[in-house]
Amino acid sequence: MGRYSVQEFLQSTAQNDAANSPFEIESPHMLEINLNGLAWMKAGSMVGYTGQVKFTREGIMEHGVDKMFKKMLTGEGTSLMKAEGRGRVYLADHGKKICVLNLQNESIYVNGHDLLALEPSIQWDITLMKRVAGMLSGGLFNMRLSGTGMVAITTYYEPLTLRVTPEQPVFTDPNATVAWSGNLQPDLKTDISLGTLLGRGSGESIQMKFAGQGWVVIQPFEEVYYVQGG
Repeated sequence: MGRYSVQEFLQSTAQNDAANSPFEIESPHMLEINLNGLAWMKAGSMVGYTGQVKFTREGIMEHGVDKMFKKMLTGEGTSLMKAEGRGRVYLADHGKKICVLNLQNESIYVNGHDLLALEPSIQWDITLMKRVAGMLSGGLFNMRLSGTGMVAITTYYEPLTLRVTPEQPVFTDPNATVAWSGNLQPDLKTDISLGTLLGRGSGESIQMKFAGQGWVVIQPFEEVYYVQGG
């Protein structure tokens, strides 16, 4: 890190006052939400705010009985909170890189742990790959996001997008898979043998197979989560 005078440091790290969009990338690891009404965000991700803003943790029945049961099944990884009011809210998640996607009447899937924020115009639902749940710590749950509006996702380090074509399916480590296009339905490919169990016995033995036409985002890091409450 370079040496700064106090004034130089303040200038180099100051927020960008130009609020041109509901979601603004203040730095690669910090998101600014220009709040005028309501926004949903990952619980615990708020690191600062200005203005008149009220934060409320998502109610257990807020999104209906069906989602309540899905949240009970998948654990706290999908916990959301809502910010209401007018002001600027700053979000971060363990220093991960932040990307903002502007959906235009389309859908995507995002690993539940990698969703940072979404506008209220975005509809969402929880999906769980049950066959993975017994093999990976904490299982693997995803959020299906659809509609028109902005979504912020996070990755460890720089993400890589792989094209999926009918001629070229893509195989990924579930713990390194961040997001994929909404038209793809991944299958699970396992390669459990004595050799793999003697090795790492996790990511390389279990892969997600994406076939068809679309894309999948991976990160150079394997996120491993543990089941809460046993």
